[in-house]
Amino acid sequence: MHEYLIEGGYPIQGTVKASGNKNAAFPCLAATLLTSEPVILHNIPEIQDTKVMIEILKALGAKVKNLGKNSWQIQCEEVKTSELPSELNKKIRGSIVFAGPLLARTGKCKMTPPGGDVIGRRRVDTHFLALQALGVNIHVNGCFDFTATKLVGADIFLDEASVTATENAVMAAALSEGTTILQNCASEPHVQDICKMLNLMGAKISGIGSNILRIEGVKKLHGCEFEIGPDYIEIGSYIGMAAATKGRITIKGIRPEEMRPLKYSFAKLGITWRIDGDELTVPNIQELKVNDDLGNAIPKIDDMPWPGFPADLTSIMTVVATQVDGTVLIFEKMFESRMFFVDKLISMGAKITLCDPHRAVVCGPSILHGDHLVSPDIRAGMAMVIAAMCAHGESRISNVYQIERGYEDLVGQLQKLGAHIKVVES
Repeated sequence: MHEYLIEGGYPIQGTVKASGNKNAAFPCLAATLLTSEPVILHNIPEIQDTKVMIEILKALGAKVKNLGKNSWQIQCEEVKTSELPSELNKKIRGSIVFAGPLLARTGKCKMTPPGGDVIGRRRVDTHFLALQALGVNIHVNGCFDFTATKLVGADIFLDEASVTATENAVMAAALSEGTTILQNCASEPHVQDICKMLNLMGAKISGIGSNILRIEGVKKLHGCEFEIGPDYIEIGSYIGMAAATKGRITIKGIRPEEMRPLKYSFAKLGITWRIDGDELTVPNIQELKVNDDLGNAIPKIDDMPWPGFPADLTSIMTVVATQVDGTVLIFEKMFESRMFFVDKLISMGAKITLCDPHRAVVCGPSILHGDHLVSPDIRAGMAMVIAAMCAHGESRISNVYQIERGYEDLVGQLQKLGAHIKVVES
């Protein structure tokens, strides 16, 4: 096991290319099961979670070939088993997106409950409701056992706008008989990516980008070549890091339209950027002052389904707010354990009041001091990296496997940007 050793006080400077969206990579990798023909995927991030997804595909019988950095060819000419290996399945939450493709291809799927970040209860009920509506029988007894004689299109209203449930339903419906109407579905960029990829494979999906999808079932899908979009969560993390360390960064390969939901929340902390084509530049001269709401009311940064502010950036915004002049309320609505990492920020000197499992009031700016930190999940881990980079003195971060599940070559990228970070054995 290794750890990160970070000496704070050094602003980041330079240029970085956005990695591929890991949350798009998951369903796109799983969707290769829907055809016996080769599928080529580009911009797959080289992170721990995608490595696990690829290992699961191999275990299911896929022939996998690395075509170079971030590019893979996958052919599922035959599916040898419809049961996911439990030791791999338990490592990541995203493995649940294999259910839809396996059911469409083989009529069955068996898996242990998926793993991933420990950030609170993560319901799978929506997956079950959507798949049952398509004709799937589900038996739960220590594992999830899905079977279906055939899949038939249906008019489905999801009980929540779940990203992975939407992806599972879309992939299963693509090879179902008849038409599926999926209402109250997720519309995040990674959901749009899997829909676009399926259409390249011969699916008939309309309404992409909205919360109502129409899927006309087809009998067969073919291979395709598809490029995963940029990871807007990683981009937001680098924006926050540049602002908090008072640095300057240019991020290449962005999608400008995906920055719009981030813009207004960052602006509440006085953080701005400039976009030129597919490049985003955060200047090193920022006001870094909370912009109060009308009547001098304390502003709120809260998450919501796309196109709202993404939940995965609330941890990042919490630590960035410790370096901003003023008071702001961070309201994370989705997971009841995500905000518990703030006790470590408080031990570093941050002025934060944790109101309840979902809300924290941050008063800044605070002078942070180096500390020994333990990463509980991907995003809190990245928030701790940013905190350590702002802090006086040296910090050590343990359990960095969690961070590396979501950020490609983080240490190498930060070293190029001038951060004083290195990997040490624990």
